[in-house]
Amino acid sequence: MAVIHLKDMAHSYLPNPKVPEDYALKSLNHVWEDGGAYALLGPSGCGKTTLLNIISGLLTPSEGQVLFGGEDVTRLDTAHRNIAQVFQFPVIYDTMTVRQNLAFPLKNRGMAPADIEARVAEIAEMLDLTERLDNRASGLSADAKQIISLGRGLVRNDVNAILFDEPLTVIDPHKKWVLRSKLKELHQQFGFTMVYVTHDQTEALTFADKVVVMHDGEIVQIGTPEELFERPAHTFVGYFIGSPGMNILPATVDGRHATIGGNEIDLGCDYGPLAGGKIEVGIRPEFLKFGPVGKNGGEGTFDVQISSVEDLGRHKIAKAVSGDIEIAVLVPEHTPVQEGAAALTFDPARTLVYQDSRLVEGAN
Repeated sequence: MAVIHLKDMAHSYLPNPKVPEDYALKSLNHVWEDGGAYALLGPSGCGKTTLLNIISGLLTPSEGQVLFGGEDVTRLDTAHRNIAQVFQFPVIYDTMTVRQNLAFPLKNRGMAPADIEARVAEIAEMLDLTERLDNRASGLSADAKQIISLGRGLVRNDVNAILFDEPLTVIDPHKKWVLRSKLKELHQQFGFTMVYVTHDQTEALTFADKVVVMHDGEIVQIGTPEELFERPAHTFVGYFIGSPGMNILPATVDGRHATIGGNEIDLGCDYGPLAGGKIEVGIRPEFLKFGPVGKNGGEGTFDVQISSVEDLGRHKIAKAVSGDIEIAVLVPEHTPVQEGAAALTFDPARTLVYQDSRLVEGAN
């Protein structure tokens, strides 16, 4: 395993990039710790796979360096980086049995037959492949083949890192949950450095110790699932993480108060006369509450109209409207709520302020 340092690194698919928009991956400088489980999370086209391919050696960055354990591997190919990679679709040998597929990476490295047999048996048991070990891969379903691909990536125990590029795409939903749990278990048992690319926040948040959120070719935040939920460093993180995502509301901010659509709320911190750029207030639907009508102003509460209520069983999602502003509110399962007039209360401790999409810290 190795510490992975991405040093002043950027990448463009254009020959002479000049402006930030020319870069598929904007300049970044990050250290990923030895033995960490990281998820690269973001929508299609945000740069996740570009970054993963640079780490693996399939792509050479336009600028900067990739260091494994302090060694510059920027120009080394994949074979010389000592990594394992699992792709979105199965990469196996159909003419081989499951056992032969799992053993192949170990035979290539000259491992003793008895050690190969023991390691293959161990991985097969973890992935529920034991009864299929002597089956030819060609006769298996697509999801079974992908599980073999996972096994081939996990079978070596001497790699610097294991990289996963949306590896559960072809797996049915129930097996996805089982395999995510298995990967987490393997990480805890063996301490591999793992990097897992996905656009699915559930996969990222359940797999990773730290989630690397990407947007428009940039890493906008690296944090634990709790940090991403509680204090998104960028409005994209707030909106992308959570279901529904954070309410991001245009506002003006002065001292300890914000004005949203003509309604004043308490922020709990002093931000001074915040001016310049785009000013917004963010709050999760979970941290809003409905109260009696008519207490507008002074206590972080203002009058709204509840335009719709969606009952999802474990909770309800209400849409509150004030002028041209729409706000999502998550209501507990047994709390009554209905369409019509209501008042909305913001929790000052959970209300965040953003300037040009970046989190601003207030003073107590």
